[in-house]
Amino acid sequence: MQKKVKEPIRKPWIWITMGLLVLFNAPWYLPVGSMEPYILGVPYWVLISTVLSLVLCGFLSWLCLHEWDIVEDLEEEGRERSGNK
Repeated sequence: MQKKVKEPIRKPWIWITMGLLVLFNAPWYLPVGSMEPYILGVPYWVLISTVLSLVLCGFLSWLCLHEWDIVEDLEEEGRERSGNK
């Protein structure tokens, strides 16, 4: 029986989500020269960029763990021979 291989590159929701996260990570949509309010001593746009960067990292990590089949063919053959799946 052949295992179905996932092809996440063909899923549009992945690309749309990544595009939006990258697009809004740079605060181009905020007023020019806006520094206030300060939150914990840094301008609010720094926190926006930091939070969106962490969300992007988390999303990419989740994709790698759950959407891509990263098991090598030889590893898979070894599992099948030993009876583990």
